[in-house]
Amino acid sequence: MSFLDRERAALERFLPGLDAVLSDTPLLEMEQIGNPSIAAFRELRGPGLLIPVEFGGRGASALNAVRIQRAIASRSPSLAVATTMHHFTIATVLAISPDDPGAEGELLSAVGHGNLIIASGFAEGKTGVSIQTSALSVRETTGGFILNGGKKPCSLSHSMDFFTASTPAPPGMDAGLAVVIIPADAPGLERRPFWRSPVLAGAESDEVFLRDVLVTADDFVPMGGPGRSDAVQERGFLWFELLISASYLGIASGLVERVLTAGRGGATDRVALAQEVETSMAALEGIARAMDAGEAGNDELGRVILARYAVQASIDRVTSLAFELLGGMAFIQSAEIANLAGATRALSLHPPSRLAAANRLDAYLMGAPLILD
Repeated sequence: MSFLDRERAALERFLPGLDAVLSDTPLLEMEQIGNPSIAAFRELRGPGLLIPVEFGGRGASALNAVRIQRAIASRSPSLAVATTMHHFTIATVLAISPDDPGAEGELLSAVGHGNLIIASGFAEGKTGVSIQTSALSVRETTGGFILNGGKKPCSLSHSMDFFTASTPAPPGMDAGLAVVIIPADAPGLERRPFWRSPVLAGAESDEVFLRDVLVTADDFVPMGGPGRSDAVQERGFLWFELLISASYLGIASGLVERVLTAGRGGATDRVALAQEVETSMAALEGIARAMDAGEAGNDELGRVILARYAVQASIDRVTSLAFELLGGMAFIQSAEIANLAGATRALSLHPPSRLAAANRLDAYLMGAPLILD
């Protein structure tokens, strides 16, 4: 098989027609606000990729999800990064009560059958603040609860049907944390311009701000007590790191494909590029296979974090060499090369940062559980 054939075959199997849409649309068009890729993703049943078939989804395994994200990213970086946020939210919801989903099952069914898109308001990394700290406040009031706070950046902010976020469990709920599910058209939910870079602009990563948004107890899904909520968040982190790494590896793979197609450089250089991305992909696939076999605990979280940083370093090397081999004329005559090269660098901006996690990983390697903060 040719380079990326296996990944694109998985994409065609689960979301037939999407690769054709992406390959027929100029890259810079897909990387702009209002691009057609998110609408195509919705129309071709992408929102249900990880949702079990019994809820109207596609039931893709972790292995196939990794391959699909890489394939999408090689064509449309913004779509891959944005949909990672949707998929990891679905995976987190699935982890809350996988054997007997109640309210979560209703959400999954609505998404799977209706091709609805979920934006993730789960906390991101901020200097001096735990990545597990909710960005929203919850206050009890007559008839429900008032939410205030915001998330920036928030991918899929303009295409979302629901906004979800982790919050402190509201009074009366026997849980430490909860997931709140808010319709995108809820009164008080605002979208504010935030993303100003032309790189990954198509991911719709603006700010979502909640100003006195009223919700009821039925809008919350409890994660359970401290032990259970930790396990749910752990599984969410595992999926996020796996899929976001595959997505950025796919962007770098798109650069490598351009080198191979154009025959730039010598055979040794071209093989070196392929060696880097394929070795990184093998590491991610190994973790995905373990997850598909039911291994999704703290050890797998440690492995995926280590793999993510290895992929990050590999992407940096690949981008530099591919950029050099493609040459100055390719850079001068097309903004696509610069856009792809810039997009690959953004993996380092997703939490947890390599430096922030170093001490925790050091302890993990000596037998301590991995705790991300």
